[in-house]
Amino acid sequence: MIRVDSERQVHRATMIEVSLETRYYVASFRDTAQAFGERIRGYLGVENKVHYVRDVTQGEDASRIRTPPLVQIWALARNFALNLYRDNGFQNMAQAQRRAGLEP
Repeated sequence: MIRVDSERQVHRATMIEVSLETRYYVASFRDTAQAFGERIRGYLGVENKVHYVRDVTQGEDASRIRTPPLVQIWALARNFALNLYRDNGFQNMAQAQRRAGLEP
């Protein structure tokens, strides 16, 4: 069992908002605290990167689709598009969408 205490700071124009969060993980193997920390940060980095691209580039949060299974179908389509862009050598997803004629 792994416990991770994290602090998040959001800097606003006039103040800093601080939030504390505790997360728990279960692992089936032994490793050092540093190695687990690197794994967790790496995973969260990938998750944040994907969600950021899907929201900012593809406007996922602005989507008005709320009916299952359409939500899942559109998420799958967005992921498929990102994978196609990456497979074609694009590093910049916004540029890839512009080239495909799919500006948000």
